[in-house]
Amino acid sequence: MGKINLVRVDDRLIHGQVMTKWSKGLGTNALYVIDNETASDEFMKDIYINTNSSSGLKIQVYSNQEVVEKWNRDQFGKDNVVLLFKYIASVKEVVEQGLPVTRLNIGGVSKKGEAQFVIPTVALTETDVDHLKSLDAKGIEIFFQTVPDSKKVPLMDGLKTIKK
Repeated sequence: MGKINLVRVDDRLIHGQVMTKWSKGLGTNALYVIDNETASDEFMKDIYINTNSSSGLKIQVYSNQEVVEKWNRDQFGKDNVVLLFKYIASVKEVVEQGLPVTRLNIGGVSKKGEAQFVIPTVALTETDVDHLKSLDAKGIEIFFQTVPDSKKVPLMDGLKTIKK
């Protein structure tokens, strides 16, 4: 049975911080990109998957539904994975479908519209906040952190920075 080492939301998906900081030291051998749009784009999917030759990590790209099906089928086999999501809503969706997430790192969410920053790399909309509160109510530890050596901000501390 595989192991989920880290679940992270970062709308940039795979980039240097993920490859050099977050995936190292956890015994990680695979990185799964979870994004419906990327999973349906064969060109982008190939780009991500072919990154594995230079990183040493097995890289797979799944839609929200596909990652749940993979977990239900073989609990990720022998993969010790970092699950990398583009959207908080996607994490909520897969959790509601039974993916066992116990900790969630929010590390990179670009500012859109009325979104407000909780840390310099994460801007949340009201909908994002609602999704995070729903996940928190399920007992998931949620924290904001850009890289492992930066300050870890618990969900409720981060949400205090949002102006009503």
